[in-house]
Amino acid sequence: MKPIISASAYADESAGPRPPVLLDVRWQLGGPHGRPDYEAGHIPGAVFVDLDAELAGPAGRGGRHPLPDPEEFGAVMRRAGVSGDTPVVVYDGGQGWAAARAWWLLRWTGHEDVRVLDGGLAAWPGELQKETPAPAEGDFRPVPGALPLLDADGAAALARSGLLLDARAAERYRGDVEPIDRVGGHIPGAVSAPTSENTGADGRFLAPGELAARFSSLGADRAAEIGVYCGSGVSGAHEVLALAVAGLPAALYAGSWSEWSGDESRPVATGPGPQ
Repeated sequence: MKPIISASAYADESAGPRPPVLLDVRWQLGGPHGRPDYEAGHIPGAVFVDLDAELAGPAGRGGRHPLPDPEEFGAVMRRAGVSGDTPVVVYDGGQGWAAARAWWLLRWTGHEDVRVLDGGLAAWPGELQKETPAPAEGDFRPVPGALPLLDADGAAALARSGLLLDARAAERYRGDVEPIDRVGGHIPGAVSAPTSENTGADGRFLAPGELAARFSSLGADRAAEIGVYCGSGVSGAHEVLALAVAGLPAALYAGSWSEWSGDESRPVATGPGPQ
């Protein structure tokens, strides 16, 4: 099962005998809430899901976007019409981060047929609708653990034993700037791999071979295990998705830099290199 789907392929499937459940997860870091944009127009049949309230738990020691309670997440998905045996397609405004977060959560909790709409809403060629659908209740029951998950200690160890990728912008990795978290820099041993380099100018993922070459140049071909983190576990999910497109499994450190940097006992590295 490929983890992404083109807009044309989704259109064909939505008109077929087994249409996917469609989730709209428009969200911007520090930006306006996505619900008004959804209400102004969305892909027909899409159900809105709120990243901050429904795809994350309360901010705190676990970071700015800690994982949601699995049972509460399952209830959100059932209300959206998600069942264990129905395909799911997720999209956002085009950046892909929020859609990837929903993809990762569904995959981590055991759903096997989840894909991200490549290019997001901007890739949709059809008309939009304002009507809010009322899907039948789904039966999805989350069983966490289907994808690998790292905690802070696991991320620190993987940075030494394998390959830990930092998906944030390079200037935040280096510690030149830090607009959100307590301190700038990166986990010692982590390698800079900005999420922005996974896609083209149109927001679509690079071809699998191009992504594989990118990650190979960062050391993926020499690593027994790969892990990813970002600021709060959102863009990091996008990097895990890009690795999946390239055929490379990877673990997510969901607490990411917001959790790591919030613990003053954790070491911080700065500069362009891993150390």
